[in-house]
Amino acid sequence: MDFLAAAFDPQNLKHHLSVITFLPLVGALFITFINGKRSREIKATAIFFSLITFVASLPILFEFKLNSSFQMVETTSWIPAFNINYSMGVDGISLFLVLLTTLLGPIIMLSCSTNIHKRVKEFFIAMLVLETGVIGSFCALDLFLFYVFFELMLIPMYLLIGVWGSDPEGRRAAAMKFFVYTLVGSLLMFLAVLYVANIAGTFDIRELTQILPALAADGEFTRGAQYACFLAFMLSFAVKTPLFPFHTWLPDAHTEAPTGGSVVLAGVLLKLGTYGMLRFAIPLFPEPAVTLGPAICILAVIGIIYGSMMAIAQLISNGDWKRMVAYSSVGHMGFIVLGIFSFNLIATQGALIQSINHGLSTGLLFLLIGIVYERRHTRLFDEYGGLAKSMPKFAILFMIATLASVGLPGTNGFVGEFLILIGTFGGDMNGLREGWVWNFHSTMAVLAATGVVLGAVYMLWSYQRVFFGKVTKPENEKLKDVTTTEMTFAMPMVVLIFLLGVAPGWFLNRTEDAVRQGLANSLVQADVIQANNAARAEAQKQAHD
Repeated sequence: MDFLAAAFDPQNLKHHLSVITFLPLVGALFITFINGKRSREIKATAIFFSLITFVASLPILFEFKLNSSFQMVETTSWIPAFNINYSMGVDGISLFLVLLTTLLGPIIMLSCSTNIHKRVKEFFIAMLVLETGVIGSFCALDLFLFYVFFELMLIPMYLLIGVWGSDPEGRRAAAMKFFVYTLVGSLLMFLAVLYVANIAGTFDIRELTQILPALAADGEFTRGAQYACFLAFMLSFAVKTPLFPFHTWLPDAHTEAPTGGSVVLAGVLLKLGTYGMLRFAIPLFPEPAVTLGPAICILAVIGIIYGSMMAIAQLISNGDWKRMVAYSSVGHMGFIVLGIFSFNLIATQGALIQSINHGLSTGLLFLLIGIVYERRHTRLFDEYGGLAKSMPKFAILFMIATLASVGLPGTNGFVGEFLILIGTFGGDMNGLREGWVWNFHSTMAVLAATGVVLGAVYMLWSYQRVFFGKVTKPENEKLKDVTTTEMTFAMPMVVLIFLLGVAPGWFLNRTEDAVRQGLANSLVQADVIQANNAARAEAQKQAHD
């Protein structure tokens, strides 16, 4: 009881992040002692622990101070021989990602309680372990600890796709593709983690962001090693995001995953990729990040347009409704990557709020598609039509999620996309790099804006095909509208869609200081490293002459 009491006491935040990180894991341990046939008790336990994790996370928001430093920090020596610590903390970059994870937890558990009927015990254990891994990844301030949490998510997600997927054959292939893509990227990142920790003498991210750029400026961290480590980190995060062309696992994973798996995948797992770029790849390796930033922006824009075109292709070919939304995620995540690598305060702020927006709107889309799939057991577009007549409440909920995904003013999606586009159009922060970068970034913004138009095309077209017109199939005439339980887990996301759409200031105020400080440090460090590299090259040239 003392453990739980600490979670709800805003005056005792010393170990608060550990409490909310490991509460889901405690719930998973409780479930292991429940008989597998008692599915009702298992589901209730999972809902209870995910719900108290969310409630316990609220003091983090209320007690958060508007500054750029890490807060609620706790550090304990873990593996002294290698200077590895158990170190946790949050700042403006990670705050809302933690809260999004804890919010989606009970929503997912509640929704899954109505549609998971086989291996119930194992399913909810996997979901709770996954939640611990995600929260821990967002809170970890030690690079080795981050990697442990990062890898902790791999097996539960693999099982969610491979065991509880919709198609017996397709789910195994999708799970294996997810596993291989993620594992290869993670192993390369692990080698880079060991290398940078060896030359810096620490795994602490707060120290690494100062030591590694200093070593790079002095020439002790060679340019080749910087680029190799940056690319290793970026590959892992690009796969997780996923950034084009590392996206091919995502449509298969979403198509085969159960509803809860798709929601957690779209809602928070993809954000680990963009979070890793902003938290680790750019601050640790600022010069490679700035130099390769334009190339990454190009990949992001390609992903925006490609994802949108593939979503339209699903409609043209009477394809899978869920697969269409999966391809839309490729485009939306491309927007977020573009905002991050524009190195602009406004665009990066937009990328952060768009991360939350995508988790809410796309998460809601997957939840709602799961609801109708449980009734019809098909997701093919030509199996639907006229659903607004038989499921009017469902149609309203889906319209809200659709408009948020499109970016209608007044919804959360508009704020994020608008900030990303206007920030990217303006080039890098403070105009430190004028001329070519301005022209390049303005071009990227214009091309990315076509993704907004294409997004409206496939989202509104799909809505028209599914909900309007005549009821094309007799099975659709008697479909049951959303139940009270289904409305309960959908409404929090609906409320936040409008709250972030009309009042984003309370979000942006809490992220601005951390983003501003991080961008300024990275750009200044990149300039110093480039200047020193040029000076050394000139000195070597003169010595050679």
